[in-house]
Amino acid sequence: MTEPMKLSGTIFLSKLIAQYAHLHSRTVGTKAEEYIRQLGIRTGEWFESFYDEKGQAWTPDQYARVIVDLKNSIGGHFEISEVYKDHIIVKASACPFGGAVHEAPHLCMMTSSVFGGIAARRMGYGKVNLRKRIAAGDGECEVAVFFTPTEEEGLIYEDIPITPEQGDPFAWEEETITALGNELCKSDDMVMELLGELERLQTEVEELKSKVPSSPPR
Repeated sequence: MTEPMKLSGTIFLSKLIAQYAHLHSRTVGTKAEEYIRQLGIRTGEWFESFYDEKGQAWTPDQYARVIVDLKNSIGGHFEISEVYKDHIIVKASACPFGGAVHEAPHLCMMTSSVFGGIAARRMGYGKVNLRKRIAAGDGECEVAVFFTPTEEEGLIYEDIPITPEQGDPFAWEEETITALGNELCKSDDMVMELLGELERLQTEVEELKSKVPSSPPR
């Protein structure tokens, strides 16, 4: 008999974030991944501040050690698999979001954008290929990060701005906030349309029921 999972703040937050991401994806659709990507890029810059000064170039080995350490610090089980001059490969047996990531697999974009944003700022260029994903049913995660252009598929991160000294990477630009706000308005409008459609269908059902002749008494 398996032991029941013990509740903790980490498990609760993971579940909460995954549920929010799942709902967000249902209402916003494909735009949800772009939200996660932007958040990951900014979160990655915040993570960097725990390791080194802004703008300092890293070696591939330094980069690999940092991204593994930060993932493990927030509850993942990552390890360095391979390090080369032009790319690195890391693997994971557990996700920081735990089993909840299966409910919102697009949260993997957080890993891509954190790794890619850091690579762009510290290495000058980043292309991230999530080769295997626990969220997609694989037994482990395998992530390749390239520091130079390559024919392998992946998301490219380059020309990522660095927040000025004393600045806050989570201080979103006005145009970004406006764009996100517009998308949220669209999702709100969609929800209202769905509610209106449900009310209309309910009215039609009631009308049909009223037109059906009642059975004569036996």
